[in-house]
Amino acid sequence: MRLGRENLFYMKVVIRVNDIILIAKHYFKGLSKENGLTTSKVRAFSSKLYKTIEDKSIDNIFNICEQLLDEHKWELGVIAYDWAYRVRNQYNNDTFFVFESWLKKYVTGWGDCDDFCTHAFGELLSQNNELFKYVIIWTNHPSFFVRRAAAVILIYPIKKDKYHGINPYIISDMLMKDEHHLVLKGYGWMLKVLSQVEKDKVYEYLLKNKNIMPRVAFRYALEKVDEETRRRLMMS
Repeated sequence: MRLGRENLFYMKVVIRVNDIILIAKHYFKGLSKENGLTTSKVRAFSSKLYKTIEDKSIDNIFNICEQLLDEHKWELGVIAYDWAYRVRNQYNNDTFFVFESWLKKYVTGWGDCDDFCTHAFGELLSQNNELFKYVIIWTNHPSFFVRRAAAVILIYPIKKDKYHGINPYIISDMLMKDEHHLVLKGYGWMLKVLSQVEKDKVYEYLLKNKNIMPRVAFRYALEKVDEETRRRLMMS
């Protein structure tokens, strides 16, 4: 299939799954982060390509997503996680285990982790807080990005105020002295977001743990607190 970027979306035919992969690979040929390809540009393309898909059932979309992820290319992963979020109204009891398998099989760094967990995976958890019991288990996973995910996945539900069946402090307790700096930054980020909705609780938590919490996590958690609160925490 030979299609230029300029005429890609004038197509009137139903695109087959294999063609979707080829079109995406062709579109991004020669493009990379190093020469100006950004997440926003990938998502703009993703939105247009998604409209060409006739069957938008969750099973079909997840099948395409998995094939995109199998390519192990950053830009195709962005598309996959974007499309997984677009079918959020179709999430069901099996979705968590599909997403968890993707997390452990395809996510290899903090960028993929954050993209996936602050959109599609976070939305799933916000829909069903009972899934938190599985997230807790991630804190003991050997891969740092899975441990980071245990904290980062909470950011979406917290921002949407859909975390009433979740105790975020369990995650920060379990990751408190993690050996990887990106895990520490991950739960620090989560606490920073939480401080915007539970100011007093986060203050008490930071005050209680300031002598054992690694500095990098502590600094991240303090980023959104007011100057007076920050001063008290730094001096107490």
